[in-house]
Amino acid sequence: MSTISIIIPVKPGGYVAACQHLKKIMPDDPGYEILLAEGSAPSQQRNRAAREAVGDILYFLDDDSLIIPENLACCYDAMSDPLVAVVGGPSLTPVEDSWLQQLFGQALASKFGSGAVSNRYRTYGETRKTTDKELILCNLAVRRSVFIDLNGFNECLYPNEENEFMERVTSAGYSLLHAPSMLVFRSQRQTLKAFIRQMFNYGRGRGQQTLITRSYSVTSFIPLFFVAYLVLSLIYIKHLILLSPLVIYICAASVSLLCVLQRTGRLFSLLLLGIYPLMHIVNGVGLLWGLLCGRPAPVQDSSIRIRKIKSLGESFPE
Repeated sequence: MSTISIIIPVKPGGYVAACQHLKKIMPDDPGYEILLAEGSAPSQQRNRAAREAVGDILYFLDDDSLIIPENLACCYDAMSDPLVAVVGGPSLTPVEDSWLQQLFGQALASKFGSGAVSNRYRTYGETRKTTDKELILCNLAVRRSVFIDLNGFNECLYPNEENEFMERVTSAGYSLLHAPSMLVFRSQRQTLKAFIRQMFNYGRGRGQQTLITRSYSVTSFIPLFFVAYLVLSLIYIKHLILLSPLVIYICAASVSLLCVLQRTGRLFSLLLLGIYPLMHIVNGVGLLWGLLCGRPAPVQDSSIRIRKIKSLGESFPE
């Protein structure tokens, strides 16, 4: 049977909830090891840990990713096909999160809010071949031999390093799988300011990825088109015809809101009418910023330290 190396980047001295959770739910499983990569350059940290890992499968988690025990079996099953190089599943909002965090989770998991990437935040459908749009790095398993052969993540990128890597994976002839049952639970941002920063960074990462790969996805640029439309509408405010797309946008947002309300019954979901345009505008501005800043340079961190918390063939140490 294949073996798994779980890789978790963390800031120096940071608390690793993912590690404590693994110790609680799978203390005696000998089939996986855990490597903590301490530092301040996540892409570089993950690459360093991958080179020191000995498992056949690299399973990347964030320090707050809480997995379920069945995830390892999902990894084994997916990698039994030699043409599959990557498998991942959604990151769900824990029920214990605050109402504001639940609101952010609803926005991210809705088709109107996140478009093609909404399946990163909800369980939908069956296990299937997919693209990088459905996969998220806080819950992503990669065949180690492919990761090493393709030189791992591009250390110039953070975030979106996994998206650029998966483009190279598919170009090399391998498949990506999305497994909705391969869950992690991960809390959303605790404040509106942090959520805005998250949306900006997602846009910036997409812009910088575009500069590196020179592959342009029209759907990824929709938030930027939306921002450009709003600016033009303000300039030519007397031309009422320009309000037609905004009316359509508001109607679509309202339909999405009604679907969320019907599913959850939570009145705070009404605030989605403000969260939707906020996240789209901020993401679009972030994308523009990423494009204007030019190709990023790699972040060098000489202080990175790899610690093996659990070894293959052993139980979790006390």
